[in-house]
Amino acid sequence: MPIACNCGHCTHDLCMHRVPIFSSLNNEELSRIAELIHHRDYKKGEIIVSEGEKTESIVIMHEGSAKAYKYTADGREQILYIFSEGDFFGEHNLLSNQTASFFVEALQDVKTCVLSKQQFQQLIHRYPEIAIKIIDELGQRMARLENALQSMGVRNVDSRLGSLLIEFKGKYGSSVPEGTLIHLPLSREGIANYLGIARETVSRKLGQLEQDGIIRSVNNKSILILKEDALLEIAGIS
Repeated sequence: MPIACNCGHCTHDLCMHRVPIFSSLNNEELSRIAELIHHRDYKKGEIIVSEGEKTESIVIMHEGSAKAYKYTADGREQILYIFSEGDFFGEHNLLSNQTASFFVEALQDVKTCVLSKQQFQQLIHRYPEIAIKIIDELGQRMARLENALQSMGVRNVDSRLGSLLIEFKGKYGSSVPEGTLIHLPLSREGIANYLGIARETVSRKLGQLEQDGIIRSVNNKSILILKEDALLEIAGIS
């Protein structure tokens, strides 16, 4: 059965299919949610969500990328996550009253799909089986997050940088004859803010990877992965 969507971005690719908390729903249930979707566009550098803001919707990234970040006590920016196409944020707003705990800023022009809390609550009051499926999916997601946080706590800088490059490879990489070309969503300073280390450390570590023949810097925004197996070993990914 074809699914209609009020969101103009989703004519050929229903955005709800991309959201893990809705992954267990069937087409009929998804169609009920899709009818409530609206969209909003943001320009590069525009703030999508501000820390402390009361947000009452889930935002799905349909096109573009954005960074989630906080400021540390000494005023330094700490990047928490890079949202790309298919990612989402604000899902906790559908089930509780919370203010945003971080900023989200567009790294490039962004198209989003939005589902409000009020609409969602009306939906689950009418179809409680949808809520049961979503609660189950959220439990699984929390378990995955706990495992990831435990892993981050014991990893060194080399491993964290390697993991980030592998993550970027999956999201922003394209195959070329020599390996995989990654169009980085962040500058060197942005990567440092993401990993919580000094910019000089990022430059030194990338330089070492290049000296070892594992990567090659193409320009300030692109890196070529030459030896993926070696990078996976550094990242501790088997």
